[in-house]
Amino acid sequence: MNNRIAEVRKQTKLTQEKFAERLGLTRNFVWMIEKGDRVPSDRTITDICREFQVDEHWLRTGEGEMIRPMSRNDELARFLGQVITDDDDFKRTLLTVMSRMTTDEWAMLERKAWELVEEMKKTGPQ
Repeated sequence: MNNRIAEVRKQTKLTQEKFAERLGLTRNFVWMIEKGDRVPSDRTITDICREFQVDEHWLRTGEGEMIRPMSRNDELARFLGQVITDDDDFKRTLLTVMSRMTTDEWAMLERKAWELVEEMKKTGPQ
């Protein structure tokens, strides 16, 4: 499993230090896991899978695909989590304004989105 954890980290292009920070671990502990001197706890395995969308079966056994497909809810939850923790005021402000939209405003936005799709079909890619 240590090689697969190292592979996850390398695929994400993170240093051991940054990878460890995302998981609430120390760089030294990540180094020991990758080296094979430490066995990650079930919680660490779960955290890796959640944080990097890794399939737990693959991480534990090497069988199947590394990346687990994300559901719409997972994708949305991940995005909202990033918005809350990032310093991107535009995204936070936009979502705040959208959260105050009425049912009628959402219906109008949906109509305009479909109108945009139809218009793009007519003009093709730009």
